[in-house]
Amino acid sequence: MTTEVRSARSLRGILHGARARVRELALATRPVHPETQAALERRWSELPPGARVPAQTLGQHAVGCEGTHGVFPKCNLACTPCYHSRDANRVAISGEHTRGEVGEQMAFFRRIRGPRAHAQLIGGEVTLLPADDHAATLKLMLDAGREPMSMTHGDFDADYLTEVALGPDGKKRFDRLSFAGHFDMLMFGRRGIERPADEASLNPHRRAFTAMFAELKRRHGVRYFLAHNMTVTPRNVDQIADVLAECHDYGFGMFSFQPAAFVGDDRRWHDGYREIDADIVWAEIERGAGSRLPYGVFQNGDVRCNRTAYGFYVGHRWYPVLDDQSPRDLAVRDAFFRYCGGINFSGTPIPLLAVKLARVVARHPQVAAIFLGWLGRTLRGVGPRKLLSERIRPVSFVMHSFMDAGDVAPAWAAMQRGEALTDPVLKATQERLQACSYAMAHPETGELVPACVQHGVLDPGENAALRVLLPLAPVTDRRIRHATPTTAGSVRAGGPGVAGA
Repeated sequence: MTTEVRSARSLRGILHGARARVRELALATRPVHPETQAALERRWSELPPGARVPAQTLGQHAVGCEGTHGVFPKCNLACTPCYHSRDANRVAISGEHTRGEVGEQMAFFRRIRGPRAHAQLIGGEVTLLPADDHAATLKLMLDAGREPMSMTHGDFDADYLTEVALGPDGKKRFDRLSFAGHFDMLMFGRRGIERPADEASLNPHRRAFTAMFAELKRRHGVRYFLAHNMTVTPRNVDQIADVLAECHDYGFGMFSFQPAAFVGDDRRWHDGYREIDADIVWAEIERGAGSRLPYGVFQNGDVRCNRTAYGFYVGHRWYPVLDDQSPRDLAVRDAFFRYCGGINFSGTPIPLLAVKLARVVARHPQVAAIFLGWLGRTLRGVGPRKLLSERIRPVSFVMHSFMDAGDVAPAWAAMQRGEALTDPVLKATQERLQACSYAMAHPETGELVPACVQHGVLDPGENAALRVLLPLAPVTDRRIRHATPTTAGSVRAGGPGVAGA
């Protein structure tokens, strides 16, 4: 082979490699990934007509949240109510099982819902997983393009958090961790306060929870996002405002409230949950925030299921990012969806996000004017002096209203048959399930299942199967050990291995 031929081939190789890198760069900096765009369009088409409104985030900005199931249903606290079935605490904790199931579920989400989404590592209590298994599972979720959040009751030690965050070599496993801590007086068995008398008595535990993460960041540079979850019943609804007034500056970036529903273990249903409605709960959240909370700007799924108000504190006063009573703010929202709707803001590195936004502005220069107009109004509304002298803290308020299992079961069964029900309650239930913003993956059936269906219909069978697959005590009966559960979940038994707690 002559020198000229080798040189020509080498040049072609260099040019081919350069073109491939340019294509990769163009795709990486494209404002909306093609797979994301396809997933958004598909999600919009799946929504019922009543949910296709200008405020809708699903299909315009996000595909919805995701959650795990059939992994570690056991918990070491007792809640009233508890959405898990009575078999949940009869299942051993297995890191190997969790990693396997979560890996399959996240891969399915990646195929169906595109390259980016928020996903919750949820079951029973996540910190019952060994720290290395917890960290490995979060890595699996990240590798699938998910932004994971660990769902916990918050009753664990700083040493455990450090073991999750750092590897055996003492180096960071993660640049950022997200945890949601659930605190309310309806939870029994917390160390140091077995039976809380009221919500105020839990405030030291709420503060200790956020302090662990602040110390982790100070010592090791691991950033964090923390959410606060609270179940609401007639027993504690009038204490919401005091919780927010006291805890708004503890370090939580989100306060989420869940009015209780009749789902899960019926032995733990102790109140008339339907004595309070969504408006009552939201009014108490507003009272605690000291502000009207404009949940009409953005709608996540069905407004009967979710209300969300995005904003920030400056000092002790909360301000909305956008106000649903301002036509100019609503125009900003519409422009955001039109030009930036598919961009992933929270999970994109800042330099890459800047390039994506620059490409948007280059193609649509009016975006810059719209944004600057909003920014100017916001600065004037807060006041420049206050912005310079007070700390700014992004904090959002959320309410998730789950549905009773007794309504979900017949509504879901009819949907599986392709039947639209006319009974007013069941019709509304079907509409809400169609618009659900929180789904679980079932790779074995090729389905995405709404969370209310998972907890109200499928969890009992899955947890019963897990008792066989992961018994608390070793199983010696080969016939049981090799039984194959016939449940509508992804839990499988087919081998003799039993992972320990």
